[in-house]
Amino acid sequence: MYPRAFHYHRAGTLKEAASMLSELGDEAKLLAGGQSLIPLMKLRFANPTHLVDLNFIPGTSYTKEDNGAIRFGPLTRHAEIDSSAAAARIPIIHDCAAGIADVQVRNRGTIGGSLAEADPSGDWATVLLTLSTEVRCLGTKGERIVALADFIRDAYTTALEHDELLSEVVVKIPPEGSGAAYLAFKRSAPVYPTASAAVQLTMDGVVCQDAAIALGCVGLTPIKPKEAEAALRARPITAKAIATAVEAVRAAVDPQSDMRGSADYKRTLAGALVERAIEIAVRRARGEQVEVNHIYA
Repeated sequence: MYPRAFHYHRAGTLKEAASMLSELGDEAKLLAGGQSLIPLMKLRFANPTHLVDLNFIPGTSYTKEDNGAIRFGPLTRHAEIDSSAAAARIPIIHDCAAGIADVQVRNRGTIGGSLAEADPSGDWATVLLTLSTEVRCLGTKGERIVALADFIRDAYTTALEHDELLSEVVVKIPPEGSGAAYLAFKRSAPVYPTASAAVQLTMDGVVCQDAAIALGCVGLTPIKPKEAEAALRARPITAKAIATAVEAVRAAVDPQSDMRGSADYKRTLAGALVERAIEIAVRRARGEQVEVNHIYA
């Protein structure tokens, strides 16, 4: 099916794009990588009257280390993050970028577009919620900074005003002794995960100083299981502690049955992914080089 007719606009700067959104009204949509919007338009689930293309704005695709943080431009492609030496400072970010869909999607999809879409089945929000992440929002009234936890408000809903766009993602580099892992279970590479889990640990020897866990595809937004994090924090990572965290994960998720699996199946799967991610995170915190690959049915 072909999309409905629309007016095409090419922005020269991010400020110009924000002005276009303000002038064109609620029927305008931004085009970044297009990996979510274009399929929706072809199915006529999305029918924007105006399409504002961001792809010709210079200086919007970058990954750079700055003052203890990694900064990502809004149009930085997943594949660029995968190959970035700066992004490799945070291994869980590499896990995410390298495992998104297939090569074609990774070469077109953007980190900014993914976060702004707020798809419950997306990868980036789940991973970045385990890190100290800020989103910079640019609008006609200027720029503001929003913590990622406050940016994602609901399924397909963010803190962005209509005349605002995501202008940068800033991720603080975790302290020494940290380790993390992101795992997703998929039927095949191009499809969204059935469930996914991100785990970030800061270790002091065998004792976990801090823990962050986020779960994807098992709720309307990524879920932060606070009781599971508490089961690991300020104690040694033992088999008993992991088992307690896994049970807390299963209690925290709110999956829906669909073609990917039943609710009970996803609940069990989320726990299994967290268990494996914890084990990898601990090994990485010790300095081990552990390769992470998604799990396929």
